[in-house]
Amino acid sequence: MKIQPLLAATALVLAWNSLCLAEIKVISELNTGDSATAKFKFSQVPPPSKIDAATKAKFTIVDGQADGNGGDVGKLHNGRLPSNEDQPSENFFFRQGADGGRLQIDLGGSTTIQQVNTYSWHGGTRGPQLYKIYASDGSADGFNASPKRGTEPASCGWKLLASVDTRPKEGAGGGQHGASIFETTGNIGSYRYLLLDVSRTEDRDAFGNTFFSEIDVIAPGTPLVAATGDDAKPITKHFEADGGKYRFTMDTTVAPDLTEWADRELRAVVQEWYPKLVALLPSAGFTARTNVTIRFREDMGGVPASAGGGFVNCNAGWFRRELKREALGSVVHELVHVVQSYGRVRRDDTNATRMPGWLVEGIPDYIRWYLYEPQTKGAEITARNLARAKYDASYRITGNFLNWVATTHDTNIVQKLNAAGRAGKYREGLWKDFTGKTIQELGSEWKTFHEQRLAPAPKKDDPASEPKQPAPQ
Repeated sequence: MKIQPLLAATALVLAWNSLCLAEIKVISELNTGDSATAKFKFSQVPPPSKIDAATKAKFTIVDGQADGNGGDVGKLHNGRLPSNEDQPSENFFFRQGADGGRLQIDLGGSTTIQQVNTYSWHGGTRGPQLYKIYASDGSADGFNASPKRGTEPASCGWKLLASVDTRPKEGAGGGQHGASIFETTGNIGSYRYLLLDVSRTEDRDAFGNTFFSEIDVIAPGTPLVAATGDDAKPITKHFEADGGKYRFTMDTTVAPDLTEWADRELRAVVQEWYPKLVALLPSAGFTARTNVTIRFREDMGGVPASAGGGFVNCNAGWFRRELKREALGSVVHELVHVVQSYGRVRRDDTNATRMPGWLVEGIPDYIRWYLYEPQTKGAEITARNLARAKYDASYRITGNFLNWVATTHDTNIVQKLNAAGRAGKYREGLWKDFTGKTIQELGSEWKTFHEQRLAPAPKKDDPASEPKQPAPQ
């Protein structure tokens, strides 16, 4: 009889220890290289599910704005996955330059939650995930279902479940990220609402908002059905340039009809011009990328081509229409972006200055229209575009301005500006350092040059054109 109290106390201690051991944990994994496929397979994080408690849930942006280049919040629970690391339309991400935002998930009613799993994929700083997740059953006094930034969710009926940060200690963290939130001894709890307070992964440039591919909310006993990606058989060709110094992959998986053209015509341009571009834009201590992938895509909307990291993206539909006109030149333009690499220094030096956008685009168009295809005269200032001819108008017009400065003031102006931008040391005063004139003075002279060049010649019967006779004595 005397043992019973001891047994009861022991049982109470064991129960208390079990409660103490129960906690919500987060595990995260990163796939890179060949391990990052459209199936999102990890060793510990469960693969994305096509059917889960979030499938029919309502996803709402509580604070912030979606980026117009990405998909809407429906992409987060449609059970479909991007097929590669740079597929904006198949991901949801907050607006460029913003510090994330808040997302609310309404499960429609109280739901027992076993896990919350989040997935993302991008080759750079948009790959990692950085957010806090809160939960609520909606019954607390003063519950606010849509708290804006500046309002602590815990103060209005929400419970903080976990903080997720999948950024690596070193490097940009590019790749395929999976994070799983779970309770070590059972279920997370029963809730109707989830709130994700999402932060950007870095603020050194405008491209730190995560490419979220899928968010799963797993209820106990729910059969998991693997989410799907694009399983089309890859069509890729590999080639080299400059004696093997540079290696390229041409991916026409989504546009097999362009495979022959790409191999016959585009390949030769890339092999000849990529080494030229590297030589044209040198700077101290800089080594250009030696591996570049050129891939055709069907999800680029009205954007003809783009570049990011070691990738050049080609809009398959636009290229089909432009094979005999602008297709090749547009790739040369994007390859210049690959070589520019202006973003590298800002990841390591918080004091680095940003290269102006009009120069970022103007330099590639200068090289394209005046060095690669000058015979097309694609960057000419004409009577039709004279009115909007401003030195910082970007693309072709800035390309024309740069060519004029190189011709009239400093033949190496583009190389010097590029080196400054790559080092994070661009400043407006460089124009006077290099040419003896301010950018405003140069812009005015350039504009005047074209105005005079395009001015109509005086008519023969115009009295103003006749030589004046001496006044009678």
